[in-house]
Amino acid sequence: MAKLRWQNDVNSRKTTEAGLVSGRAFLCLLLAMLANIIIARGQQGSTALLTLPNMPLHDPWMLANEADKTYYLYTSNVPKLSGVSVAGTMVYRSVDLKHWEPPVLVFRTSEMRWAQSGAWAPEVHRWKGKYYLFTTVFDDSKPLPPGRNAVRPAYRRGTISAVSDSPLGPFHPVNPDAPLPPSDFMTLDGTLYVDPVGKPWLVYAHEWLQKTDGTIEAVQLTDDLAKSAAPPIFLFKASDAPWLDKDVVPSTESSQYVTDGPELFRTHDGHLLMLWSSYSNDSKYIQTIARSKTGAINGPWEQLAPLVYEDSGHGMLFHAFDGQLMMILHRPFKNARGKVYDMQDAGDHLEIVRERTDLDAP
Repeated sequence: MAKLRWQNDVNSRKTTEAGLVSGRAFLCLLLAMLANIIIARGQQGSTALLTLPNMPLHDPWMLANEADKTYYLYTSNVPKLSGVSVAGTMVYRSVDLKHWEPPVLVFRTSEMRWAQSGAWAPEVHRWKGKYYLFTTVFDDSKPLPPGRNAVRPAYRRGTISAVSDSPLGPFHPVNPDAPLPPSDFMTLDGTLYVDPVGKPWLVYAHEWLQKTDGTIEAVQLTDDLAKSAAPPIFLFKASDAPWLDKDVVPSTESSQYVTDGPELFRTHDGHLLMLWSSYSNDSKYIQTIARSKTGAINGPWEQLAPLVYEDSGHGMLFHAFDGQLMMILHRPFKNARGKVYDMQDAGDHLEIVRERTDLDAP
């Protein structure tokens, strides 16, 4: 009997131990499954972590890249988001315009020798099989020929070009020693325009700090987008805007006569339009538009009614993958966030169809 009880006890212990092992194995399996679920949800949610209301986005530029059906949204680097504490350009990515991956750095101004601060108003264009970044850099320790402002003098600032094989970069300067507009001009916000015969141009804003009455100008570029190919031409000045009714006078602190953010758009019937931004009489930023009377870059240009008030501006146009014409701009000027609109190409002008507030929702 003792032997039988001993055998039963051994068998019972074995059964218990087997049960414990089985229980531990099950618990491990369950924990592994939960971990996989959490990881999978995190991976699925990585593109849903950011939406437009929580994305810092000053001077936005959207590239709808047909090659991978992905939207690339460029802005100046925000170190706390990209994780890289340098001046440069970062990009968000999305496949639906609503859920955006955390940004990654694509350009460092430290690769420039002419100036290494800024990286403002980046934009990326496809040109001759490569991707070209245009962004504005500056060096406020290098003065330029002054304008009429004694308190805020002009200093080195201009748009440069950089090139990459991918919209994700890295982008490297085409010419690290000079900007595309004349280097003694204080300029910013250069945008690429390709004319009807295939010649590339840079259209840019000439700063009010040098001009008092800021201007929009254009310069033809070499085919490698490395430098200017001819002297710049004047297109129009900020005071041409009909909503400004103040006198043009030198300012010691600020100016209403600012030109910002040009972008060219050819309508379906051949009209040439230009988005640009300035300030209204109440010092609020405005998204406005101009039209070439001849359909050519040299104009003459006429000013149309502003598209958006509400301290909004620096907009650009793009076509979504379903063909819808859209505009993205930032609002407000400080602590800017992206706002998206459905647009209609009305031939000789543009019309806003609706603001896409649905893209703001989580």
